[in-house]
Amino acid sequence: MYAIQILALVGAAQALQLPSWLPFGHSKPTDSQASLALPSPESVNRIAVIGAGAGGSSAAFWIAKAKERFPELADVQIDVYEKTDKIGGRSTVVYPYDDLSYEPVEQGASIFVKANKNLWRATEEFGLQKTDFEDEDGSMGVWDGEQFVMITSGGRFGRWWDTAKVLWRYGWNAPTKTQALVTNMINKFLSLYSWEYSSPFHNMTEVINDMEWTPYVSQTTSEFFDLQGVYKLWTREMIEGATRVNYGQDVDKIHALEGLCSLAANGASSVKGGNYQLFEEFVKRSNATVRLNTTVTEISRDDKSSLWTVSSESGSSIFGPSRTSQSYRAIIFAAPFHQANIKLSSPSALLEIPQQPYVNLHVTLLSTTSPQANPEYFGLAGDASVPSMVLTSYENARNGGKEPEFNSLSYHGKIVKKAKEVEEPAPETENVETENQKEEWVVKIFSKVEVGDAWLRNIFGEVGWVNRRVFQAYPVLPPTTSFPPIKLAQGLYYVNAFEPLISTMETETISARNVVQLLLSETYNAGICKHTEGEEGPQEQKEDFIYGWDC
Repeated sequence: MYAIQILALVGAAQALQLPSWLPFGHSKPTDSQASLALPSPESVNRIAVIGAGAGGSSAAFWIAKAKERFPELADVQIDVYEKTDKIGGRSTVVYPYDDLSYEPVEQGASIFVKANKNLWRATEEFGLQKTDFEDEDGSMGVWDGEQFVMITSGGRFGRWWDTAKVLWRYGWNAPTKTQALVTNMINKFLSLYSWEYSSPFHNMTEVINDMEWTPYVSQTTSEFFDLQGVYKLWTREMIEGATRVNYGQDVDKIHALEGLCSLAANGASSVKGGNYQLFEEFVKRSNATVRLNTTVTEISRDDKSSLWTVSSESGSSIFGPSRTSQSYRAIIFAAPFHQANIKLSSPSALLEIPQQPYVNLHVTLLSTTSPQANPEYFGLAGDASVPSMVLTSYENARNGGKEPEFNSLSYHGKIVKKAKEVEEPAPETENVETENQKEEWVVKIFSKVEVGDAWLRNIFGEVGWVNRRVFQAYPVLPPTTSFPPIKLAQGLYYVNAFEPLISTMETETISARNVVQLLLSETYNAGICKHTEGEEGPQEQKEDFIYGWDC
């Protein structure tokens, strides 16, 4: 991500050790099949959050921020429901060889940037250590299935469009015009953190109109850049390399706003040890009751009391899962609705959530003793150098050529297993290399279909650990001007309404903040920050001002 920068935002679920601080609810069913929590005075001040990914965890955090500032919200309780056994949603890590003595590898949402103000601020506030994602010694290449159309060196993400090779192939206008368009988009995006958005937006059309983004979302990336006069080959090779690694979609399919976001990750970082820690901290600091391994099966609303009921199942035994129900004043739905498979029984006022397809992404992580991919696979001489980051273009396939067998292939540094404590070796074995002493690199591959073991051996020779996962990583993002509703019914709000516009960890936290602001305003006549009607906010907002964190 950095001229054409990489905002790899993929998702997955991975079982991790449960944090010791989780404040689980202790209510138990009255029999082996079910318990029913009837509406009680406490229900009036209880909010349910469904999903503990970036959106759900930050929603709980924003409610807690409001409770700090509004004494009248002090008795509001938060319950977070999560069907898996971990917090973080599409942000997850795995360990090489399933061995905790190795540094973990991001399997899901991998990076964020300084323009992602909520995550950047959270990392600092929570005392987490950031790791620079860029590799100054790396190299980048764009592979079209039959040849490398571009190879750069001296930093595989930064300064791509400053190199002579890039300028020779694509000209000066393509990279400079692209940079200007990306900068303009980022500047508009940054207004979402300003006092201007202390008033919640009620639908996604408001945001699109405010940002003047209609041309961005109503055209494909290729159409948009063509109309801007950008050299077509640049769009279909370099920009497409970014959209394919970030969203698994080609420039003639994905809308232009997400295409621009694919290029807007200058200075990418991640949290050392895993980005999921951000979301664990959000939940921890919210003091919410967390219900992991709990599947919400139905949401219903009582017209007389206006209370919502969440029915759920957790655990399993010879008698089946435990079923419980709890009443709430409001619900925040923070997961892709149609993937959740939750029955929704509500008044006729319920707004319809349109079907949203997701990209099926195959993520393959592996370790290898080879410091680079096999040059001969790429049609290079056996002693040639292969870029440490290989992006891909579909342009060759559009013209009748061979399609690349993967979306991206990237080396992510070495792994070193800690030496075990052993007795002093005998002299005759002192110089014998053991398996634990082998130098190995971690490689990540994104692809449309599974890459098999034989394919991996052909590319990397000796392969050690392999971890495969296929999941619905991000929405299919064609041009559109129609988006899901944010408010589904009175007291029911949908965080993922933002995702078909921009799908990132950061935008989930922005959407969650807006949903919480809307909920508090309509339900409690409160908000995340205290201010009077018509107040313009701070006269001079500091550059690092972030609405929600700062008031």
